[in-house]
Amino acid sequence: MTGPLAGIRIIEVGVMLAGPYATMLLADLGAEVIKVEPPGGEISRQVSDSYFASLNRNKRSVCLDLASTDGRARLGELVADSHALLVNMKPSAIKKLGLTYENLRRYNEKIVCVALTGYGLHGGDDPAFDYVIQAATGVAAMTGDPEGPPTLPGYSAADNSTGLTAALGLLAKIVSGHGGQVDVCLRDVMLSQLNYRAAAYLNDGAEPRRYPFGAHSYYVPAQLFPTAEGHLALFITHDGFWRSFAGEAGIAGFETMVERAAAREDVLALVSAALASDTAVNWEIRLKPLGIPAAAVRSLPEALEDTPEMVVTAGDFRLVGSPIRVQGFEPEYRPAPVFDAAPQSS
Repeated sequence: MTGPLAGIRIIEVGVMLAGPYATMLLADLGAEVIKVEPPGGEISRQVSDSYFASLNRNKRSVCLDLASTDGRARLGELVADSHALLVNMKPSAIKKLGLTYENLRRYNEKIVCVALTGYGLHGGDDPAFDYVIQAATGVAAMTGDPEGPPTLPGYSAADNSTGLTAALGLLAKIVSGHGGQVDVCLRDVMLSQLNYRAAAYLNDGAEPRRYPFGAHSYYVPAQLFPTAEGHLALFITHDGFWRSFAGEAGIAGFETMVERAAAREDVLALVSAALASDTAVNWEIRLKPLGIPAAAVRSLPEALEDTPEMVVTAGDFRLVGSPIRVQGFEPEYRPAPVFDAAPQSS
């Protein structure tokens, strides 16, 4: 089976992570992705070879100076024969380089133009890197120990989430059969992902608060717990989970979700004492057969070793493969393009 996106041609004017991640996911599904790089190459090539490889496999690249007349003319030729163009830059640069539907529709009325920015295509040029957005949208303030400083997750949550959202918007507009502008920004994506926390504040006046060990605001017990060795993530939502866990752990009472939420500290004290009797790995082994959501905290190397099916080879690099499984289709993982400053033809 050919890829589900075979026949779709996408131009990427991508920088660093969010835009290149979006188009790489589409390339993994069979889309033809042409990465437009400036003279000297896209800046993430300077980070490391493995960084660039992790975001740009399955693409080919062309070198165009979009600030020049020749470069803009060449881009117009590509647009005339493509379905979409995705760019992630600050709004003023996108407009100055003419990377909008308003400017490119003269080459192709059906072109879909996706602008991926910090605060929106018309939202200004304030710096908008991942960590800045997490700070600006409340994510950092609700993350970490309540007695400690705000903190951030150990990966680029805002960039990756916005890349996924941009890919969805791009495909939705292509499916509509009409060209046009799609506007996706990091700030709005992160606010959207705070869904139930935002709704609790907007409707119930409940301001987010931090709990020790990353505890959930509604469900109890649902957090990390120290054990005899290592930490265990335990996520008890409905009462059936609690009955199974309580039976295995030797805990009585608190049979309903409402009771557990009302007696949070008492429940957590009992659960903590029970879990201290064994290691995190052993608790995972004991609880999983009972259908209870639980996992020992692992390092990234340990997680990769546990899931060898997710590790693929693209050229000289071992990478994490596509998370999208399509029946009858197995992605081909080709290496990221080597930068070639020589003019290329379509």
